[in-house]
Amino acid sequence: MTLSMFSKSSIKDWLTGISLKKALFPVIGILVFLVLWQAGASRVDTSLGTFPGPVKVYEQWNSLVDDHQRERVKESSFYERQEKRIADRQAKDPSYVGKIRAYTGKPTFFDQIFTSLYTVLAGFGLATLIAIPVGILIGLNSSVYSALNPVIQVFKPVSPLAWLPLVTMVVSASYVSDDPMFSKSFLTSMFTVTLCCMWPTLINTAVGVAAVEKDLLNVSKVLRLGWMTHVIKIVIPSAIPLMFTGLRLSLGIAWMVLIAAEMLAQNPGLGKFVWDEFQNGSSDSLGRIMVAVLMIGFIGFLLDRAMLMLQRYVSWDKTQVLR
Repeated sequence: MTLSMFSKSSIKDWLTGISLKKALFPVIGILVFLVLWQAGASRVDTSLGTFPGPVKVYEQWNSLVDDHQRERVKESSFYERQEKRIADRQAKDPSYVGKIRAYTGKPTFFDQIFTSLYTVLAGFGLATLIAIPVGILIGLNSSVYSALNPVIQVFKPVSPLAWLPLVTMVVSASYVSDDPMFSKSFLTSMFTVTLCCMWPTLINTAVGVAAVEKDLLNVSKVLRLGWMTHVIKIVIPSAIPLMFTGLRLSLGIAWMVLIAAEMLAQNPGLGKFVWDEFQNGSSDSLGRIMVAVLMIGFIGFLLDRAMLMLQRYVSWDKTQVLR
């Protein structure tokens, strides 16, 4: 009994040590990065002053948070004034129907983050809806693959900077409405993201479908599964690992493309925030740009982790090592 208790205690201590090591190494890596960043930043002088280190960036982060809070207070006061004015008018004239005007204040840093996230998820979602069915189709049929492969290889390396002017002109010419559901800037950014990020998902899905084990294909033939049942029960579960590899690559590309598109086209979002701060040229601009850069990277990391968690949830092989 004593030996059993000792063994359990040893195993628990060993597992605790592994957990601490896993937590410790990232902390060490971050601390080393911060030290090197501070040491390097203090030696770089620009036209706007010394390159911002971690302390300066943290100060600018707090400044951006304060700006956001002040803007929300202004927005709340704006709507309160309208409601009070309408209530006073209705007290004099009960038949009066007031109209609340939308607040049109300057978007804050956090508003720009939300705009970029909404746009990238819309573009990535549209790309996924196109890429996965087409990838399954060309993975199952070699003739379709031969027909579409030249088109894929031609458009796959095209830069978003080349797509953006074309998409902008097409959207401007075709999306004409007095009361549009979506803004043209949103559609331009979304379609640019879709055109640039769909290819990794399409190609990896096709490769995963084509690599389904012959034993599974033979089982499908023996059971005489219909085409759709064969795809849902056999093909997709087998192709999920490569399919999600493509989805993770596509989401990363989508995020990078969106920031570039927002900077070039001056569409609302984090890219526009970076460009506006660069054009502003104040002493705080470099610090704010670094805040945006770190936020862009952090959001990209979170998006990748979210996709990884989704893969673990839908994958039939729960023992598979995913990183």
